[in-house]
Amino acid sequence: MPSTNFTQPLVFEPIFMERVWGGRRLESVYGKRLPPGVCIGESWEIVDRPEVQSVVHAGPFRGLTLHELWMKRRPEVFGEAPDGPRFPILAKLLDAQQNLSLQVHPPPKLAAELGGEPKSELWYIADAAPAAQLFVGLKKSSSRAAFEKAIKEEKLEEHLHSIAVTTGDAIFLRSGRLHSLGAGNVIVEIQQNSDTTYRVYDWDRVKKGGAPRTMHLEEALRCIDFKDREPSLLKPEGEALVRQEMFDVEKWSLRQPREIAPRGSFAIVVCLTGALRCAGLQFKPGDFFLIPADLHERAVEPIGDDVSLLRVTLPL
Repeated sequence: MPSTNFTQPLVFEPIFMERVWGGRRLESVYGKRLPPGVCIGESWEIVDRPEVQSVVHAGPFRGLTLHELWMKRRPEVFGEAPDGPRFPILAKLLDAQQNLSLQVHPPPKLAAELGGEPKSELWYIADAAPAAQLFVGLKKSSSRAAFEKAIKEEKLEEHLHSIAVTTGDAIFLRSGRLHSLGAGNVIVEIQQNSDTTYRVYDWDRVKKGGAPRTMHLEEALRCIDFKDREPSLLKPEGEALVRQEMFDVEKWSLRQPREIAPRGSFAIVVCLTGALRCAGLQFKPGDFFLIPADLHERAVEPIGDDVSLLRVTLPL
């Protein structure tokens, strides 16, 4: 483990995930160097999972994993972050060229009973195709009994609440909320460090020639909040998108240099539009980086006009 102090933000190697619903827009929109010939649905940008690890891309800490930093350099990198076995946030980009499966993540109590992990998440719509939409919650006319009947009759789509979206929209998905990311959306996803998903419906992909994917109807029906009907997109109050017990996310329009977080606190930054600079490094849209708690140069500086970013922190 290097004894060097932190002199620049930490940038990690993206981890690309092939998905049946994915595409190549992370390459065309953000210049990501995707593996050839496959449909990439997710780029895991900052992750500390037993099966998947972010690795520092460059600098004196090159090659170290996020978990090594969390375990061995926690005060310098993460400041007063709450104790835990792993870094509690997972940050991704998603490219949905087809609808994702209709799914739910378990609330904390049920996650423990089912042997999974709770997962709440923020979706920020970074690039929306015309007529793009989300499917979130149920229609007001629906009920649990009607929903279960619709599963058997293969009429589930009649019960789903759809929301038209454009670039810049955002929604918070607390665990227990039924949801699906609609085709044509590229999003930033900020979530709890979890990979537990229970699928309810896969848009008849098998009938259309796709390979069958495992459904988890029994678990999903236990986890879905059937009182969650026709939810709305977030209506930000100032810069804050969400302030939750698992993470805080703000959207900044950057017009002049600004300190990203007080000394002693870390922050994750996602460049949305334009370009910005921090401690000598330059970032473009689709770039994620982590400001260590001990980094001396903490200001982010806009390069040109129309610069915006997401700032992700943990509530202390």
